[in-house]
Amino acid sequence: MNARALLISLYSAPKTHLSISARTAFPPKSRPELQCPCGRAHLSSIYGRNVFIWRIKGGRVRAEVKSERLDVSESPPESVQFQQVLAAEDDGDEEASTVPWWELFPRRWVIVLLCFSAFLLCNMDRVNMSIAILPMASEYNWSPTTVGLIQSSFFWGYLLTQIAGGIWADTVGGKFVLGFGVVWWSVATMLTPIAAKLGLPFLLVVRAFMGVGEGVAMPAMNNILSKWVPVSERSRSLALVYSGMYLGSVTGLAFSPMLIHKFGWPSVFFSFGSLGTVWFALWLSKAQSSPLEDPLLLPAEKKLILANCTSKERVKSIPWRSILSKPPVWALIVSHFCHNWGTFILLTWMPTYYHQVLKFNLTESGLFSVLPWLTMAFSANLGGWIADTLVSKGYSVTMVRKIMQTIGFLGPAFFLTQLSHVDSPAMAVLCMACSQGTDAFSQSGLYSNHLDIAPRYAGVLLGLSNTAGVLAGVLGTAATGYILQHGSWDDVFKVSVGLYLVGTVVWNLFSTGEKIID
Repeated sequence: MNARALLISLYSAPKTHLSISARTAFPPKSRPELQCPCGRAHLSSIYGRNVFIWRIKGGRVRAEVKSERLDVSESPPESVQFQQVLAAEDDGDEEASTVPWWELFPRRWVIVLLCFSAFLLCNMDRVNMSIAILPMASEYNWSPTTVGLIQSSFFWGYLLTQIAGGIWADTVGGKFVLGFGVVWWSVATMLTPIAAKLGLPFLLVVRAFMGVGEGVAMPAMNNILSKWVPVSERSRSLALVYSGMYLGSVTGLAFSPMLIHKFGWPSVFFSFGSLGTVWFALWLSKAQSSPLEDPLLLPAEKKLILANCTSKERVKSIPWRSILSKPPVWALIVSHFCHNWGTFILLTWMPTYYHQVLKFNLTESGLFSVLPWLTMAFSANLGGWIADTLVSKGYSVTMVRKIMQTIGFLGPAFFLTQLSHVDSPAMAVLCMACSQGTDAFSQSGLYSNHLDIAPRYAGVLLGLSNTAGVLAGVLGTAATGYILQHGSWDDVFKVSVGLYLVGTVVWNLFSTGEKIID
């Protein structure tokens, strides 16, 4: 505490309260109890080397002076220096400045970074199959239809736990649910090679089990961030978390080919799956479902969060009728379906496209698949910054969400239509990168909208809309395998473009950025 803080505390009391001179002397070892006329304990003593001072107890000044007490038999000399009285408190300020920076790092951003790393692992464990499926298909003589079935089996379990994960997170707390999800899918990832050797039915079950674990991740994350992140930081925090998914795809696609070439395709699943245990240990020690449950949260940050977050308490019951009767909720569901159809096709089939159409080898397919995901990681955070900036400048949340999601729909639609006109692999990769880059603006559009329209039920609402999104992944991934047996990649892209256009119309007609469910 500095001199300014003490002076404020000394002179901030109302004039009708008791005033005491800093030079008043008292008998040795005496601690007189002074009572203010108002009847409240406004006064406390501060002992210095030559004198002790009475101060008003005001504000949030908590520092205590621990210096030697001097027996006083007469009034202290007039030469008492005020700075000597504050010397011990200045030492306290110096001590505070030596606290490690990581202990002063905002706790809400610790939560955001842990969610980011969970989503990094989420997509690492998901996309490794899109690379490993190539040598696996060769080893086990799988047809394109079988490959599509294996790729889509992940979404069977993923679909089942979307709404259940949202209800679970909103009622129990996001910390437990997200931790469970990471452990579950990590174990399933490590069991994948064993299941493949046992036979196709076992592999399909294990992939579905992996989907069960990853299915609760997004609803749990949405629940946690609805309680931890102020409205003014919403787009940026969500963009950062979702960029973890994109960087997870980058990491998985970059390292999978190298691991396969050096150690064989099973090594991908064993190595990636084992990383979940490291994350889980950090999660248990650092995370809490709510700022109200965090004993390490500084009072100033707690005040900031609780004053600017619209979701503070756990949910006891879900108002399903109210939720399902709102047009913006259905706009969110339909738009999520349209968006995920194209996104999941690119996620699971892009390496195959590079291998079959552009004639890249396994390593090149993995490495060139990295570029679109890097572009998405950059664009998601850029979009989050733009969205929060527009909101802070007075643009309505509704307008901002519509602008960002329109870019997220029409951008991919345009660049996918160009793929049939390019005549070089480099231009095809560029179109893919631009398609995915503009797609990432959706993180500041529909993916932020759950927290806008129903912050208390953000987990349930994301589970509801993402169920439609996962259904698109199941149908789109399986349908792509069928289309490729009877048609071409142009037909695959035409379906995606059509759904992007439908999503654009529905979103702009019916979505809103205002809270519609309390």
